[in-house]
Amino acid sequence: MTDKFTCSGFKAAGIAAGIKKDGKKDLGLIFSETPAIVAGVFTQNRVKAAPVLLDMERISLGRCQAIIANSGNANCCTGQKGMHAADAMARSTASGLDIPQELVMVASTGVIGTPLPIDKIEAAIPALVESLRADGFSEFAESIMTTDTVPKIVSETGAIDEEAYTVTGVVKGAGMIRPDMATMLCFVATDIRASRQTLQDILSRAVSRSFNRITVDGDTSTNDTVLLLANGMSKAEVKTAADKEYFQEVMDSVLGKLARMLISDAEGATKLVEVSVKGALSENHAETIAFTVAHSPLVKTALFAEDANWGRIMAAVGRSGVPVNQDRIDVYFDDVMLVKNGVRCGDDAEAKATKVLRQPEYTMRIDLNMGTDEFSVLTCDFSIDYIRVNADYRS
Repeated sequence: MTDKFTCSGFKAAGIAAGIKKDGKKDLGLIFSETPAIVAGVFTQNRVKAAPVLLDMERISLGRCQAIIANSGNANCCTGQKGMHAADAMARSTASGLDIPQELVMVASTGVIGTPLPIDKIEAAIPALVESLRADGFSEFAESIMTTDTVPKIVSETGAIDEEAYTVTGVVKGAGMIRPDMATMLCFVATDIRASRQTLQDILSRAVSRSFNRITVDGDTSTNDTVLLLANGMSKAEVKTAADKEYFQEVMDSVLGKLARMLISDAEGATKLVEVSVKGALSENHAETIAFTVAHSPLVKTALFAEDANWGRIMAAVGRSGVPVNQDRIDVYFDDVMLVKNGVRCGDDAEAKATKVLRQPEYTMRIDLNMGTDEFSVLTCDFSIDYIRVNADYRS
């Protein structure tokens, strides 16, 4: 992991354009000095924001040179006016950068249903372009935050045939997180050389292993977007299957760390919990149970209370729809067995489990003892602050 958040041939910036009421940064830009190959993954929610629809159309071109993103307004459920605003956002950015409009991708995050203040965005673009810097990713990360409390950036380096390359990723999201792909936005810049199909394959796999294995509240956003730009400024090139696998490992690492940051900074969260289901008859069975447990409000409030309420876990497993034998199920918190063969292990075990629950991070392991497949999900607790943040979101 590098100390500076940069990537050859890329510049970034983030400024306040007046979209947010509090005057914080709310408009960001990532710019590649040369057109980059682009890959993307978008929300599976059938209600999609205007910028998502625009990007899904443009990504078929396979090239992108700039991403402009705003926070404070989702530009979703805003009709044709919203589509025109997204288009105008891209057009003004292209004009400011002197590049073709079709090379600009757009992203928005914030309140749904409110018209995008495009006049404020267009007025701010000259200053945004002027603010572009090679080390501007931190400012960009701040500009896309909504209920996030900290900016989230990861940068790692790798090498192919002794030629170095960098992968720098930025993500935002703290609530409305169950990325079905993946409110969540993620942008990744790399100076590696690779074909569009290679990038798309690698990105899709990395997303399935990271953002599709996390949940805050089980809600899939209307705006979730992940874009990967590769400008080829490095001499490193993905040419062989071995090269592809190595680059996949780096991408998995970057997106995995970003996904973990999302859950660590989830709205009101006090615990980061890995729900690990083992001994399933299929991976799909394990995944279904893991997400059922991770989404359960009763389980999540017990985690906040540091209450080893294993009955809620067993109930969630039982309502998942997956065939299980309750007399085989074991439940652990880290290495402490709390339930064996569906029965509580006693007061001493519960006391030890309670100590684990007081930690900020731990693993809840559910062993079905029926097969060999497994699946894990990262989740968090539901605290009083989660209710407060979401109750006050529009006020």
